[in-house]
Amino acid sequence: MTSSVLLPPDLLEGLRALLGDRLSTSTAVCEHHGRDESIFAAMPPGAVAFARCADEVVAVVNLCREHRVPLVPYGAGSSLEGHTLAAQGGVTLNLQQMDQIVAIHDEDQTATVQPGVTRKALNAALRDKGLFFPIDPGADATIGGMCATRASGTNAVRYGTMRENVVNLTVVTADGQRVKTARRARKSAAGYDLTRLFVGSEGTLGVVVEATVKLHPLPESISAAVCAFHSIDAAVQAVVQTIQVGVPIARCEFVDRVAIRALNGYSKTGLPEQPHLFFEFHGSEAGVREQIELVQSIAGELGGEQFQWAHTPEERTRLWEARHNVYFAALQLRPGCRSVVTDVCVPISRLADCVNDTAADLQQSGLIAPMVGHVGDGNFHVQMLVDGDSAHEIEQAEALNARLVARALALDGTCTGEHGIGLHKQGFLLDELGDAPVALMRQIKHALDPHNLMNPGKIFAF
Repeated sequence: MTSSVLLPPDLLEGLRALLGDRLSTSTAVCEHHGRDESIFAAMPPGAVAFARCADEVVAVVNLCREHRVPLVPYGAGSSLEGHTLAAQGGVTLNLQQMDQIVAIHDEDQTATVQPGVTRKALNAALRDKGLFFPIDPGADATIGGMCATRASGTNAVRYGTMRENVVNLTVVTADGQRVKTARRARKSAAGYDLTRLFVGSEGTLGVVVEATVKLHPLPESISAAVCAFHSIDAAVQAVVQTIQVGVPIARCEFVDRVAIRALNGYSKTGLPEQPHLFFEFHGSEAGVREQIELVQSIAGELGGEQFQWAHTPEERTRLWEARHNVYFAALQLRPGCRSVVTDVCVPISRLADCVNDTAADLQQSGLIAPMVGHVGDGNFHVQMLVDGDSAHEIEQAEALNARLVARALALDGTCTGEHGIGLHKQGFLLDELGDAPVALMRQIKHALDPHNLMNPGKIFAF
């Protein structure tokens, strides 16, 4: 069977001549690429092109431009906001087969990779070099997709996000040009910061075909722990105080009692059904001991108890795999459900207010809605479990989402700390920034993609 979304025959002929059997119009393949982890119904493309090199990407971009057909870059497909859905049909460009590590520069602590390299594959290649790539969004996302969405994750409180960890990009723009945004120097004041323009652009300005990213030395000592609290407020206050006194924690994750119940069922963690903080400490042995003592003191004053330590790599891996699996664990709380997942980020001084008010709102709603977060940098997530066939429940979840975003914006926060805008948060982008900044974004989009072919319909209406 073939996809029902029709494309110009001349375009399909050109793509087949270029890619052979790496062009697919089968219904199954197109449907697969028309879904992600968001609440949206399937939006399949008319064809899926599997590229293996930058030259093929250039050729695909040129063919789509000649025929005025939309092009949607695709990595691991783990988006939560509809980034990779073919909202206006067209061709999806799957980059997973561009998975080569081009170079690792140990002394400079950088690696240059193709966009289909995943974060786990990169770290596996770095294992014997005493280095690691710290950006950890949970899913085994591709580096290209992480650049496109400005990903962050559990390590961001110490190591920053993709914005701080991308040195340069090579991008194929809508006119078929291959543009390298910078050299490999760690900093530069040469002209506009094109690298940062493309990081977070969600595939709307070009296709990433190569990325140079920063690496970091593996810490001498690593220790991780979980700690239970009697209330959400106490747990969040422990985070705020830890950050304010300057403890350089590597990870600090909040997990509410609903999420703990999900983890206990899914990952067999056996934790008490109370709000928890997950910590990880990096540094010298003496430095890690000092960090642990200070955090234990802060947590103890706020009623934190039952510290459980994970000192060995195996124990730490089990602990963080459980945290990363919370999305799938939560789905088991309501079998057959769909997720409406959202995230906000607020200044750390306002975190307790935002989390407490959100918890009260969720409790009143009656929905099953676990709350977790990278609260060390003010970012947290809510996963609302709904009946996908119930318009009422979906509307209820979207109303909760809107109130959460309004709450965050009132505290001078943002509508998305790491998920991005995609299809889901376009109205919130206007609420956050106002008309003039979004109009400026549209001008940039129009200048680089005048025919609106690069992942159209994402971030804003064009």
